[in-house]
Amino acid sequence: MASCLANTPSVVVIKVVSRKGSGLFNFFSYICANFAQLRILQLITTMKERRLNDSAAMRWGALAVVSFTMMAAYFVNDVMMPLKSMLESELSWSSTEFGTYAGAYSFLNVFLLMLLWGGLILDRFGVRFTGKLSAILMVLGAALEYYGLTALAEDATQIFGFRSGVMVASAGYAIFGVGAEVAGITVTKVIAKWFRGKEMATAMGVQVALARIGSQVAFACAIPMARAAHISTPILIGLLLLLGGMVAYFIFSVMDKKLDQQIQNDPQADDDEEKFSMKDVAGILASPGFWLIALLCVLFYSCVFPFQKFASELMIGKYGIDENIAGTIAGLPALGALVLTPIFGGIVDKRGKGASIMMLGAAMLIGVHFVYSLPGVTAGWVAIVLMIVLGIAFSLVPSAMWPAVPKIFPAHQLGTAYALIFLIQNVGLWGVPTLIGWVLDNYCVVTLADGAKGYDYTLPMIIFTGLAVLSMLVALALKVVDKKKGYGLEIANIQK
Repeated sequence: MASCLANTPSVVVIKVVSRKGSGLFNFFSYICANFAQLRILQLITTMKERRLNDSAAMRWGALAVVSFTMMAAYFVNDVMMPLKSMLESELSWSSTEFGTYAGAYSFLNVFLLMLLWGGLILDRFGVRFTGKLSAILMVLGAALEYYGLTALAEDATQIFGFRSGVMVASAGYAIFGVGAEVAGITVTKVIAKWFRGKEMATAMGVQVALARIGSQVAFACAIPMARAAHISTPILIGLLLLLGGMVAYFIFSVMDKKLDQQIQNDPQADDDEEKFSMKDVAGILASPGFWLIALLCVLFYSCVFPFQKFASELMIGKYGIDENIAGTIAGLPALGALVLTPIFGGIVDKRGKGASIMMLGAAMLIGVHFVYSLPGVTAGWVAIVLMIVLGIAFSLVPSAMWPAVPKIFPAHQLGTAYALIFLIQNVGLWGVPTLIGWVLDNYCVVTLADGAKGYDYTLPMIIFTGLAVLSMLVALALKVVDKKKGYGLEIANIQK
């Protein structure tokens, strides 16, 4: 015992005073002294074995740092979307050009499989290298986007049938999209790593909620900022935020390196974290759980993100909402996610029912888009209520869907599993805005009472309703497969 204590950082000396003629007292004193030494040794050993993420303050602090990076990414992703009408009036963009620009976010991820490569890099090189790389790509992409909206705004040169300003801005948005999506899967794996066996679903919900602050601010402030200065001002502010987000992730990397050192020095640590082989891709693709999660992801998010890109114009044109607050109304789902996603994540952590929650969210989405498609319903308060309901649905599904992935795949496959899911999601994020822009230009142009050009959104909203119905069917199939395969999607994450 003495030799053990000699190797500890603190030395505790316990003096046993014996009383002459009191053998019973000496016996109990000896027992108490040795018990105290043993207890102190256990406490010291526990302190030595305590990892950085065992501290609630440290793991939640790490989450706050990486969440700022994602907050900046979400701001840039959404900040130009409320400006569709201004882009048409000031820069002479068409709905097709806007749809191409909006869909460019996912172009490289879909056609060059950049998300897949990003996932492989993540599983091979870890969260620090991949996160810093993605932050740099986001900054470069946003800078190119700004250049296209300013220096080339009046350039009539054609590139692949589009004006150079549109094409360069779209190219910048595509590069930014690679960085943002890879950052998304990286931060998701960061949470799975730092919160394993702890409040994982709650942490994922909080991260999504904090990121949605960026979206809400973007929707609320884009039009006022563009009116007050220049149409490119919102993206310039976003670029500055991304620079701050890049610095934040470099700070997190220092914390994560310390955690890795602690894991490596722990002989009982699970060394499965960063190991990966190409054969795991086949295993992921063979999982029915993967395909159902991926299909639910692409269908559900295709009903939300592409819709939000056109929602400001819908609010103004159909429901008569003032353009200064139309973006705020369009951003209400992000505001709802800010409050509700952590709450629903906590429910998943403590009570489970993840598959059922995903079904409920998909069902709510059907109702929202169906009512939006009704031509005779034009009251502004209806549009606002529907956006609030959309925000609830938008909080339900992600709070259950993303924590479900670590239940299906081991840690060393998570990066690639998330990357493949995000890759399939990006098919919808590219295709649906492009489709909606084309549909608007070819089937939905109307002449307003003042002779101006407008759009009838009935057909686009029917398309969104159909996608929502499909997402509901996939969520139902996922619940059935969960019962057969035993993924545990209905089981609480925190086991008592």
